[in-house]
Amino acid sequence: MSAIAAWLVAKPQNAVIGLAATLLLPAPQLTSGVIMVLLVLAHGTRQAVIEALIAAAAILLTSQIVGVSASSILALMAGTWIPVLLLAVMLVTLRSLTLVIQVSVIVAMAAMIGFMLVVTDAAAFWEPIVAAMADMIRQNGLELDTEMLSPDIMTMSATLSFWLLYIAGLLLGYGLYRSLPDESGAFGRFQDFSYGRVIALTMALVSLLAFVSDASWLQNIAFTLFVMFMLQGLALVHWLRGAGILPLAALVSVYILLPILQVLLVMVLALIGYTDAWFDFRRRLIKT
Repeated sequence: MSAIAAWLVAKPQNAVIGLAATLLLPAPQLTSGVIMVLLVLAHGTRQAVIEALIAAAAILLTSQIVGVSASSILALMAGTWIPVLLLAVMLVTLRSLTLVIQVSVIVAMAAMIGFMLVVTDAAAFWEPIVAAMADMIRQNGLELDTEMLSPDIMTMSATLSFWLLYIAGLLLGYGLYRSLPDESGAFGRFQDFSYGRVIALTMALVSLLAFVSDASWLQNIAFTLFVMFMLQGLALVHWLRGAGILPLAALVSVYILLPILQVLLVMVLALIGYTDAWFDFRRRLIKT
């Protein structure tokens, strides 16, 4: 990994090639986003933006030659690079990985609430998207139970998916940066990450209000916040591995089982993370 990171930051043309090439790969929002974070941390925001603009010009020129819609390419680049660019700039400014992730949760919640306020008919908004998903899955010989994909579930899923995608890009890009032999900035370790009691208390209060008022939008926010605590659960697993309490096989197993067990393992990690936010297991284990 360090060799890849070193090659990408060695020359501006390498960075441009990396940004352009990964944008054409499957899951470009993650792969290309990782490189964007690396470039901002290693080259600075101004240089990273220049490299991204050159890569964008090359991709747009190619799209015109092969007859691909320029608007769709622009939308892909904007959705891929801008969010992680902002996260990386925030990391450089705040110099704290923990604080950046905490702020990202607040922004994600604000975006979710804003969507609920602006989109008055969520069912009509999500209907064509669900239909397109069902169509795509049907082409692969499978069937999608669209009745399970209610507007509330789609809103929560979209919020969590985009948030996790961009946070994963930030974490992986930061990890690549830290692998560089001459990296000069340290903004904290993922294994030390914690949301803290303020966000944990906020989730508890929102959950209480949702229960008392029976308001579905509050329930959605409370559930989404709870699921986000899975990130702290993962951080704790990494810390236990770093402290020698868990073997490497256990850490690897968590990532292998995530796509298999999905909801079950996510809920377990979220519960562990939420409990850790209150009781700080790492501090207690260090004392013992």
